[in-house]
Amino acid sequence: MIYSILTLFDILLALTLLWLSWNLLNTEDIFKAVVLFISFGLLMALTWVRMRAPDVALAEAALGAGLTGPLFLSALRRMNRFLKGERRLDCDENREKDNGKNPKQTQAT
Repeated sequence: MIYSILTLFDILLALTLLWLSWNLLNTEDIFKAVVLFISFGLLMALTWVRMRAPDVALAEAALGAGLTGPLFLSALRRMNRFLKGERRLDCDENREKDNGKNPKQTQAT
């Protein structure tokens, strides 16, 4: 009985991984693709645990979802800022204007 439940879970896990990867490759929205990539990495880590490879599962969870995902999100944020024509200096100048400082004076000092 328990063997059939675990086999059913493994089949469901494999089908979910296939569905996630298909949606990840076919999505037009980059943010959605990054979120799907992070969830794919976490489910892949679960798959490695099911295959009795906890060391690979730990590396997959740490690198695939824990490190690469936030790096992709950071790159996406910077890319959106670049597409809007903003630069980091422009954001700092706007912040100084809001605080009542003259941006030319702060750069000279």
